[in-house]
Amino acid sequence: MKSDSDKKHNKNGKNKDKKFTREDSARDEPKSDRSSSASQKKSDQIKMAVITGASSGIGLALAKQFAKNGSNLLIVGQSEDIYYTQECLEEEYEVQVTALRANLATFQGVEKLYQTIQMMRRPVDAIAVNAGIGVSGNFIYDTDLYDELDMINLNITSLVHLSKLVAWDMARRGRGRILFTSSVAALSPVSSMTVYSATKAFVLSFGEALRDDLKDTGVTVTVLLPKARDTDFFDRDTMDKEDEPDDSEKDDPDDVAEKAYEALIKGEDHVMIGSSEDLEDKGFITKFLTSQKQAKSAGDSAESKS
Repeated sequence: MKSDSDKKHNKNGKNKDKKFTREDSARDEPKSDRSSSASQKKSDQIKMAVITGASSGIGLALAKQFAKNGSNLLIVGQSEDIYYTQECLEEEYEVQVTALRANLATFQGVEKLYQTIQMMRRPVDAIAVNAGIGVSGNFIYDTDLYDELDMINLNITSLVHLSKLVAWDMARRGRGRILFTSSVAALSPVSSMTVYSATKAFVLSFGEALRDDLKDTGVTVTVLLPKARDTDFFDRDTMDKEDEPDDSEKDDPDDVAEKAYEALIKGEDHVMIGSSEDLEDKGFITKFLTSQKQAKSAGDSAESKS
């Protein structure tokens, strides 16, 4: 049975009930030129942060980073573990934590999250769009199509959906910080992670482009590119155990989150996790910097023609 939100889609797939197209939002254009020191100081105060995929791993570590810096939280997870995480964070850091159990791989799950944000009636100063899953194995012989489509829905579709809603609100207010979790797998095709690496390449490209779209609005976008993480990511049923890194190759999620948080506060465009020698050996840094220059050149060319 289709939900009410599904029924509101027209034949072109547009949802007429989207929050960012309502009259009270549409008549206010995003603010620009928020470069004054007072505005910048105000934007540095993260009173409210949203973290998706916060039950474990990098998401949990990010929640800890925000909490220890005094931010109240809305944490989101698909399992009941999110409520235990809520209790632990509130007890350890003495901040207000709201927990939401939602499947962000679905349209309804993202809408549920955004409705929760609205009902809280407090502006979101920062959001870490971290929820994601991985599928590994030979694309032809080993992986399941439905697992891969579910991964695309979570890693890409929900990220775009949520970003459209939250980034618009931030731009109208003239401040905000967005963190996307990508992966170094985004920088080069990875066999046996064929679809996964492609989804993370999308996150990187989308994040870099959105950052440019939001320039002069007071909203920054930072893309996190970690290596293999010390999380339950590689314990999922959809991951091939042969692709699981050993402990020596994993980064501690707390270290990853600390560096990501620092980059977010500084308004940096991206942060790579891992030694520069390791990443350079794989050609990741060269490839990434080259892609950045090409994207910037293409953007400048398009603007000059318009």
